[in-house]
Amino acid sequence: MFDHLSSLTFNFEPMLTQHEFLSPLAARRTDQVIVSTMSLVRAWGRLSKHELDFAFADSAMGHAQSLALGIALAQPQRGVICLNGDGSMLMSLGSLVTIAQCRARNLILFVAQNNTYEVTGNQNIPGAGAVDFHEIALACGFPHAFHFNDAREYENSLDKIMQLQGPVFVSVRLEPGAEPPPNRKQTEDTPYLRGSLADSVHRLKEALRNEA
Repeated sequence: MFDHLSSLTFNFEPMLTQHEFLSPLAARRTDQVIVSTMSLVRAWGRLSKHELDFAFADSAMGHAQSLALGIALAQPQRGVICLNGDGSMLMSLGSLVTIAQCRARNLILFVAQNNTYEVTGNQNIPGAGAVDFHEIALACGFPHAFHFNDAREYENSLDKIMQLQGPVFVSVRLEPGAEPPPNRKQTEDTPYLRGSLADSVHRLKEALRNEA
């Protein structure tokens, strides 16, 4: 967890690598639906080939958490995890109020906070180094919200976090990366990015039907 810090100090706080963030989560994932977006899409695809992985990486930036909420409400017996970016989260902060009000007990929302729009060239997000996402989530009514900038503390806390009744909010301070923009070409190395978003929706619906 972190205290209120100035933007200057915040920029020098410890950070996790993308792998330190996603690898412990992938190791603990069972049958949850994973909704990933933007710079996390390919990174998650390198760790998981599960049929319940869903890449929300098209033009509707800022709505991955709302899609995850819809899945969580429609599938209350199944865990849903959203891997969101900080730039995407800023585009739809009001959705945090909706998520908290809906009280989806099976939803965990992660926000990768690297303070940049990574896939478009690492431009600073508004409020870079000053925005306190986990405090915003608490103010919106989330019963549980956490922030991590230490890899060991994050991994040691993850088992407990995944057992909490949600909605749960977790922001993780990451090093800026260099992931290119996602695409939907058949030559894409990440399998769940091949085909259109509609194709992905159909695949996810079929996978959920088969697991019911």
